[in-house]
Amino acid sequence: MIGELLAAVLQLVLVGLGAPLLIGIVRTLKARLVGRRGPSPWQPYADLRKLLGKERVVSTTTSWIFAVTPTVLAATMLVSALIVPLVISRPALGFAGNVIVLMYLFLVGAFFLALAGLDAGSAFGGMGSSREVAVAALAEPTIVLAVFALAMRAGTINLGGVVERVSADPWLALAPGHLLAFAAFFIVMLAETGRLPVDNPATHLELTMIHEAMVLEYSGPDLAIVEWAAAMKLFLFMSLLANLFFPWGVPT
Repeated sequence: MIGELLAAVLQLVLVGLGAPLLIGIVRTLKARLVGRRGPSPWQPYADLRKLLGKERVVSTTTSWIFAVTPTVLAATMLVSALIVPLVISRPALGFAGNVIVLMYLFLVGAFFLALAGLDAGSAFGGMGSSREVAVAALAEPTIVLAVFALAMRAGTINLGGVVERVSADPWLALAPGHLLAFAAFFIVMLAETGRLPVDNPATHLELTMIHEAMVLEYSGPDLAIVEWAAAMKLFLFMSLLANLFFPWGVPT
């Protein structure tokens, strides 16, 4: 019991505190690949600290949906952190069927963010929300199919069971179905986390904005929470990609 509690706390700390560092590393690597020095990997922490110290400005046209969306985003990502096999193969919420709950948690966050973009009443917010819903309609079923392709081979819809099955049979990772599911999940991860070529988190050009368009009306602490939740989502998706398809090294 104590071991499970410690593992749960460790997963929350690792996801919550490690997510901004992952964003910083990605930005630094992108800059180095194009020949620039780029920002420090620790820059996202400074950005979040700056936003937390700023004033919260809210449009008069918004409702309670706009106000609660940052909290919903952070809450869904933190609960998801207790489902994803990260520190151990069967985390705190490692019950049977947790893969379905995880997909719904991701979808709830995207749903509220799309509503918040519409709630502000801005043209950019509505445009970003419509694009987000279109991408989610294509991406969410693909995620389910990719994960269920692994679950069928493992004989369980528990993420921990899938991890343990692939760990026990390394040759399973070279099966054509496994590799195709990996490719599908990787492409969908780029779409779900707002990465190139689907979205560009570094731009504010209206022709390419999806996630950035929905959060344009947020400021101060609200924007900090939204950005933190987006970083946690990227962290969780990359953890799923690594630990579901190539899970060697994950304690059981």
